[in-house]
Amino acid sequence: METRETGLRRRWAGGTACHGLWSQLPGAVTGEVVAGTGADFVVVDLQHGAAAEADLPGIAAAVTAAGSVPLVRTRSPLFPDVGRPLDLGARGVVVPNVRDAAHAREVVAAARYAPAGGRSIGRLSGGADEPLVVVMVETASALDDLDAVLAVDGLDGVYVGPGDLSLALQLTGPERRAELRGVLSSVIARAVAAGVPVGVHAYSGEEAAGYVAEGATIATVAVDTVCLREALAHHLGVARG
Repeated sequence: METRETGLRRRWAGGTACHGLWSQLPGAVTGEVVAGTGADFVVVDLQHGAAAEADLPGIAAAVTAAGSVPLVRTRSPLFPDVGRPLDLGARGVVVPNVRDAAHAREVVAAARYAPAGGRSIGRLSGGADEPLVVVMVETASALDDLDAVLAVDGLDGVYVGPGDLSLALQLTGPERRAELRGVLSSVIARAVAAGVPVGVHAYSGEEAAGYVAEGATIATVAVDTVCLREALAHHLGVARG
């Protein structure tokens, strides 16, 4: 029987765009609400979000019960930070700050049990035997080594963080936006050519649809904190006239 994470892996790799949501708010209720929208996957952000590791079993269970796949952006690419969320219910990890192909191989090994890797047995809640492993391309060194990163065995995809990448490449500001967009398109094209699923962090459905049109299959379409702020501000404005 195909597990949900296996199905997500198959669809990503087969060229079918899967649409997910990014969550920075803690709590199982948040996970239930976000996943209840019909998202294919939900990424719980441990790096910049308010959720903590102790929240993960409840969030992951709620996301799973709502029919979605719980993934986690880890706090760092360090070995314990990759494995810990997988022991607490995550079905996969999105790993930030990966430097190059050698570093990506270390990340994959941290998520795989022996003999494929060095992950320690000790899962506490839910999770997966073969979790999804996605590394973020958000450093100049990772971009320079992209072809080698795309060839890493066991990698399920790459995910571009345009904010940090723009800092690394000194492409910040509105006047450099078109140049940055060209870099993002190049990463998508190179990943598609290599047969590796790819996504770019997006803050709106329109933005995500643009990346999907270029071949991205890992489509995160919104962030819960951003949507909540925008919706509340809108309704306040309407009520105040």
